[in-house]
Formats: sequence, structure tokens, C-alpha cells
Amino acid sequence: MKGLLTERLALLGTIDPDAYGTGTQGSDWVDMSKFMQVMFAVLAGALGSSATLDFKVQEATSAAGAGAQDLSGKSITQLTEAGTDDDKQVLVNVRADELSDGYRYVRGLMTIGVATSDAGLVVLGGDPTYAPASDFDLASVDEIVT
Repeated sequence: MKGLLTERLALLGTIDPDAYGTGTQGSDWVDMSKFMQVMFAVLAGALGSSATLDFKVQEATSAAGAGAQDLSGKSITQLTEAGTDDDKQVLVNVRADELSDGYRYVRGLMTIGVATSDAGLVVLGGDPTYAPASDFDLASVDEIVT
């Protein structure tokens, strides 16, 4: 398939990279009716002393998160500072047909435990219902260079 990746992939959600204290950060909710699949890219930076980083995907019935529940099988093996997981990435794929009946929205939840750590998340949508995929980019996407 020829063409630009921005015609086939959209930036649909983020957890902006930052030094996060202990707690949970959530990405934007993504409407899976517009894409056949999405990929969550978890980005661990420098993890604090004894820190942990967990990530899971949730599904919901509305863009506001109604009925939010964990999506089975869509969580990562915990990243740890003790396990030398600084500066690593984890990819989690979700297909639209994996969602429960009546659920069409997904988001990622990243939880930092024990100590402040650098981390972030990017959510990319692929195989859009209507092209180009870039029509569905977050409003915060400032520029696409071709």
C-alpha cells in the first residue's frame, strides 16, 4: 500500500511525557467505531528508586467513560526500576472486535508506584473506517510534515 503513514495512522490519545508522582494517569478515550485497531505505546523513562509502572486498557460505553471496565488480557507485565526497565517501551494492540458487546471506547491507564518516574503514552489508530486517518488526530497535533 502506497501513501503516507499519516493517511493510515492517527494520533488518537496521549499521556504526555512527564515526571509523574505515584498515582494513575489516563489517556484520552478513543472511539473504536472509527478504527479497526489501535496500538498503545507505553514509554518508560528514568524510573525512580524502587519504582513500578503498570499499564492496562479499559473499555467503556461512552466517550465520558460510562461503564468503564478493564479489557481482559490487555495489561502489561509490570516495569520496575529494580528490573532495569528504565528507558523501555511496551506495545499493546487492541482490535475493535475484542471489545465487549455495547462497548466502543478504549483508553489506557498508567499507574506509577513507589517513586516519581518519567513516563508517557501514545495511542495510534490504524485501519480507519474513513481515510485519511489524520482527520481523526487529536486537536493538539500541531503539524504534519509530508
